[in-house]
Amino acid sequence: MKPILVAAALLLATTLPALAGIEVTAWGGVRGAGVDLFTLTNARGMQARITNYGAVITAIEVPGRDGKPVNVVQGFDSLADYTSPDYKGRYGAVIGRFANRIKDNTYQINHATYRVSRDAYILKESDNRPYDERVWSAQTRDGAEPQLILSLTDRNGTMGFPGTLKVQVTYTLTRNNVLRIAYRARSDKDTIVSLTNHAYFNMAGDASGPVLDQLLTVNADAITAADEKNVPIGEMRSVAGTAFDFRKPTPIGAHINDPDPAIQRARGFDQNYAINGKPGTLRLAARLEDPKSGRVLEEWTTQAGLQVYSANYQPPAVAVAKGYAIHSAVALEAQGFPNAPNIPSFPSTLLARDDVYNEVTEYRFSSIP
Repeated sequence: MKPILVAAALLLATTLPALAGIEVTAWGGVRGAGVDLFTLTNARGMQARITNYGAVITAIEVPGRDGKPVNVVQGFDSLADYTSPDYKGRYGAVIGRFANRIKDNTYQINHATYRVSRDAYILKESDNRPYDERVWSAQTRDGAEPQLILSLTDRNGTMGFPGTLKVQVTYTLTRNNVLRIAYRARSDKDTIVSLTNHAYFNMAGDASGPVLDQLLTVNADAITAADEKNVPIGEMRSVAGTAFDFRKPTPIGAHINDPDPAIQRARGFDQNYAINGKPGTLRLAARLEDPKSGRVLEEWTTQAGLQVYSANYQPPAVAVAKGYAIHSAVALEAQGFPNAPNIPSFPSTLLARDDVYNEVTEYRFSSIP
């Protein structure tokens, strides 16, 4: 082939849109169940990789102002890392049945007292484990906006929760670089439910170092005041004039070492924000921008709260995701308020028998010049 034709062919290849769809790759197995890795791609070349082990987002690749895609969530390249006994990070996993803290791990429904324990399951039964340790059933829908539908049955009594809960989490990658997570659940008894995804974001790239210079905006006028164990006590605390005020774009590191007792206890940010607007309506929760690369994440959700966690602790080296270090990422977990089952004034996390739990969170990616 003549040089001019080769050059033209290469140019054409780089300008053609990506082939949208979903690809399935065998990724190993856990306790006799097969595990796959699903790669969702849209026509703009954005990719999201998700496994049916723990419903984990292992990678999200999006371009910056230079047009080059980079992974912006921290995770692992192999199933063995996610199943290691030393692994505690829950990077990118769906957390349930109730995300976040409940005071003394105890609450009441209809005058009956329930106690929650992550260890309250039968080790020999794989369908009796926390969500991030389960192999979910998977269905795929190919097309311009590929979907991955993950399902599990959370049995009555698992981790101390009442009712058998049928759970479905649907990941959709849209044409417009949005990764949408739709949560749906139904119980045969009154129970509590708050589901979230525990992705760690670094908009400069998963292994690019601290996020302290990245600009965070949180659409919230208040946080839930908490006790010494970071459990909400039922009071709302205005962010005005405090280190927790992210109503305007603010570097994450600007106040990360402030003397506020909550910051000192957590060694950084680990707060639940009350998202402005009505729970149940899709609205802006947060915006994260890396000025250097131009990558931007907007998180929209129907959930009531947003837990902002600035990766404050170093787990064992054998359990560390690629690029992870203290303050190398930030988790923006849309969820119900922590300790809501014990505080009537909080938005309710009670799911009545046969009612349907429906929540949506969207990660909207873009770049700025």
